[in-house]
Amino acid sequence: MNYSYIIIDDDQESVLKTKAMADSFSELAFVASANSYDDGLNLILEHTPQLIFLEIDPSNKKSKLSLLLINELHRYLKIIPKIIVTTSKKDLAYEAIQYNVTDYILKPLARIDFVKSILKLNKFNADSATVIAQSYVLDERPTVAVQHETIATDKPLILCIKSYGDHRYIDARDICYLQADNNSTDIHLNGGEMITAFKTLKHFEAILSYPFVRIHNSYIVNARYISRIHTGNAVCFIKNNATKIPFSKSYKANIDLIISEISNGNYLEI
Repeated sequence: MNYSYIIIDDDQESVLKTKAMADSFSELAFVASANSYDDGLNLILEHTPQLIFLEIDPSNKKSKLSLLLINELHRYLKIIPKIIVTTSKKDLAYEAIQYNVTDYILKPLARIDFVKSILKLNKFNADSATVIAQSYVLDERPTVAVQHETIATDKPLILCIKSYGDHRYIDARDICYLQADNNSTDIHLNGGEMITAFKTLKHFEAILSYPFVRIHNSYIVNARYISRIHTGNAVCFIKNNATKIPFSKSYKANIDLIISEISNGNYLEI
């Protein structure tokens, strides 16, 4: 999933470092930055980003940056952006938790902390998903309807490919990977079957969350089906399949996410 973000920090050098780190993740889209409470509030209300990187212990006290900014947002917004605190002090963490921030990252920023934060964001969005049905009609070509269920129901995500009254249902757990084919997408299933949907790969990237991860301009993979990742050759191997899928440098951060998520499970490295 993609997240637009704003950086609010009184130290411009720190702003640039945060942006440089965030820019290495394809999920994060920079909107703007601010160096003070008032400017930051105005930017948030104007652009309504999904994510804010916030310094709460500024070196310049005149900037007035603090957790109180979150309180102010509740006066104007029904939906508060996710807040990731970026600061050098550990002792403010407990107070930040009381404000329900999404994450607390200590400076100097480390890449693995960003990886973990993105995983938390993706997990939160998956856990809080409600039943959504989307159907699209375009020149009588087959269309895709997507049904999302909350995690608590333990029901799988079902994709319905509709064409001239025909409803083809696909359990998302059976999808190994998706491959772009001009303005259509080939959906490859674990039994070897391939189904074509007349939607772009970008469309599927927007509606599918982890374990579906974009790793190339032409590929989205289901991380559950990856059996091997060769970073030297920049390829992923699919379970019980001879298929090798390339990944590009621009999506290397997504490969890091997959590796991190796998290692967070019941995992033993030998």
